[in-house]
Amino acid sequence: MDEKPKYGSEEENSQEFMPPLDFSSIVFPLYTQALIKLGLMEDPRVNRIETDLEYAKRLIDILDILKDRTKGNLEPEEENLLEAILSQLKLHYLKKIEAIKL
Repeated sequence: MDEKPKYGSEEENSQEFMPPLDFSSIVFPLYTQALIKLGLMEDPRVNRIETDLEYAKRLIDILDILKDRTKGNLEPEEENLLEAILSQLKLHYLKKIEAIKL
């Protein structure tokens, strides 16, 4: 008898893990896509590094708009997260377009 233990219904076991729904649920997908478009992460759809700086800039601009539109409505840790993400992405973008040399 080589039966696997069951931890819930078949439907429960087949569902993907869903992270908690919070502000980071909005920010992290945009951040991840920007990292991919900056060529800092492999694109999982094609399993290789591809760079699209125009699209990366668009994603950074979207996060900037989000920052502007949510000003005064975020928790301090949410504001810090968004600021840190934007700072990091902008630095990487400027390095990629060779506007700054580090």
